[in-house]
Amino acid sequence: MFKTLKTCALRASGLAAVLALAACGNLSQISDKGTTDEPVWPDPVDTTFDTGAYPTLDSLRLMGPGMTKDQVYSLIGRPHFSEGLAGVREWDYLFHFRTPRGDLTCQYKVLFDKDKHAQTFLWKPEACADLLNPRKPAPAPQALSLKGDVLFAFGSATLTAAGVAEVNRVAGALPRQGEASIVVTGHTDHIGSDASNLALSDRRAQAVRNQMISQGIPASSIQAHGMGERQPVVQCANGPRAALIECLAPNRRVDITVAHRG
Repeated sequence: MFKTLKTCALRASGLAAVLALAACGNLSQISDKGTTDEPVWPDPVDTTFDTGAYPTLDSLRLMGPGMTKDQVYSLIGRPHFSEGLAGVREWDYLFHFRTPRGDLTCQYKVLFDKDKHAQTFLWKPEACADLLNPRKPAPAPQALSLKGDVLFAFGSATLTAAGVAEVNRVAGALPRQGEASIVVTGHTDHIGSDASNLALSDRRAQAVRNQMISQGIPASSIQAHGMGERQPVVQCANGPRAALIECLAPNRRVDITVAHRG
């Protein structure tokens, strides 16, 4: 009889130890819904999975509420820390990622509800979650070409009334707050000397830049320079001056290139 009582006591003692170990598996206080107000993170040096793993971002993007432990395991593997023996509703991982700025190490936590379905996914640091958002390609630079004869009188670098309205219209569609890099390039035809044409094209570009700044485009976002007659878009045969000026009109222009910053 005494032997039987001793055996039962030992069994009870062993069961208590198992229950105690199981209770140690959850670091955080987890609700039945699989949430926590204060996640507790294990020390990275305590990982049982060597020094962590290099997961694929595609696998992590497939993680979502309602997944079973088996489904989580098939996507990102077993947890990397000692999680206890039974009743565990918290899996912790140590992940490494290759980024353009160098290697990045993140901790990842999965919390399960009372039915052992994954419900909450946490990162430390929180910025690591941004890795799962694929970068959108930067928009292609936007190129605009404004007719020089609308912006300026022939041989002038002072904006006409129509020119002011046209630049204001363009400026109204451009991003503010330094969200884009803008290059304003002035061009002329070949009538006149190279030096005078270069100076005129530069003054015209500066005039457009100044008008854009007056409309709220940050000055630091706009560069302006002149190319003179060096980049013609049409070639015209020599003839009467009036006809030549009209033919060369497409060369007298101001180009605006807008590159959106990522």
